Amino acid sequence: MPSRVVRVRSDEGVAAESLRTGIAKIQQELNVTADFPPEVEEAAAAAAANPRLPELDRTDIPFVTIDPESAMDLDQALHIERNGDGYRVFYAIADLAAFITPGDPIDIEANRRGETLYGADSKIPLHPKAISEDAGSLLPDQVRPSLLWTIEVDRTGEGTEVDVKRALVKSRAKLNYADVQESIDNGSADEVFTLLREVGELRMEREAARGGVSLPLPEQEIDIKGETWHLAFRAQHPVEQWNAQISLLTGMAAASLMVYARVGLLRTLPPADPRAVKRLHRTAKALGIEWPAEQDYPQFIRSLDPTRPNHAAMVVACTSLLRGSGYVGFNGELPEQPMHSAIAAEYAHVTAPLRRLVDRYAGEICVALCADEEVPDWVIAKLTDVPETMRDTGRRANQYENAVLNLVEAAVLQPRVGEDFEAVVVDIDDKDDHKGDITVQDPAIESSVTSTSGPLPLGEQVTVTLESVDLDTRAIRFTAT
Repeated sequence: MPSRVVRVRSDEGVAAESLRTGIAKIQQELNVTADFPPEVEEAAAAAAANPRLPELDRTDIPFVTIDPESAMDLDQALHIERNGDGYRVFYAIADLAAFITPGDPIDIEANRRGETLYGADSKIPLHPKAISEDAGSLLPDQVRPSLLWTIEVDRTGEGTEVDVKRALVKSRAKLNYADVQESIDNGSADEVFTLLREVGELRMEREAARGGVSLPLPEQEIDIKGETWHLAFRAQHPVEQWNAQISLLTGMAAASLMVYARVGLLRTLPPADPRAVKRLHRTAKALGIEWPAEQDYPQFIRSLDPTRPNHAAMVVACTSLLRGSGYVGFNGELPEQPMHSAIAAEYAHVTAPLRRLVDRYAGEICVALCADEEVPDWVIAKLTDVPETMRDTGRRANQYENAVLNLVEAAVLQPRVGEDFEAVVVDIDDKDDHKGDITVQDPAIESSVTSTSGPLPLGEQVTVTLESVDLDTRAIRFTAT
């Protein structure tokens, strides 16, 4: 992914106070709130004060966490060491069993919420802060209960052995991606980050060899500076991609345990429809991008450079291949479709239990399997319900995040109605080639557009006019002439 960040000009920031009324309206529309019922807060406070701690003490392992600078709900702590000509990866994951009893108020509320919703600084957490940002979070210099994953990785990057058990751990430092990347680039990084780079790059090579797909899309984000919000397109640092590979390694190891035992919860994505791939070949031709017949679509996607307008449009078009993800629970028989096609392997979510309900259940399954014990009845009873909960709450999470982004975009653009902007056409409506989607780089806006003169030119730069902005409905209208 290109290392570029495009930010709006300083005079295009929007006062946070003026947007919080709009976010309150969004929360009301979606019937979500950051507040928990009193009985849930009380139960969380009591549990945080008296957690159930494991006997195994692995506070000797020098873990660190790497997260966005403002994050306090720290699910994962990492340490890597050499093991012969391979590597040993230690990955500590927050253990909510220390605080939550099946059927208690915290558990019931978490099963209702499903996952944390993110929108600027207006987060709707899955668990009360007493747990998610304090007693259960892997904060630095604090002894914390964890699910400790130990994964042996050979010199090619292939995982060869896995074990997970409950253990006390202690993070030595709370680090952020930008600072870690800078230390790697200037040569001052601790050895663990040299090893993270080695393992991460090996895993990326194995992903390519498997036929995995990773879309190089810059992220649109709300950049908060004090009480002013800006919009930005942010590309990932390489260390974020290497760190993500450790999470993927763990999720694949978890899936292998569950598939072997014929009980578990998998994250799935169906294979790409051959007809969709054929459509993408036609799109590539229309955009003037060469796609050799012998090159499969994962290889083609990796060849794209999203800094080029026609390639950026192609990347957006390729997202159509990654639709239909979900979860499936099973016990006794494997699901008919167990694969995650973008990863090109079986995969499970187990590394973010503070923020995702399914990870707590999947983690419990893996702990039981590694201990050669029966999976708890309360987990078995939820193997059907949890995928349904995640489907519904995942839809709500997308609605919330998109609504907040739309609100900030509308607020940034409101004073500029009537102005012209340079944009790139990244998608065209299948039924009407006068309608489509654009990306405006300055300010960082993604929006729909209507052409008033002729078909929109996919992948080309156009001048668009901002016709109207409705802050109340978060609606923006651009036209291209």
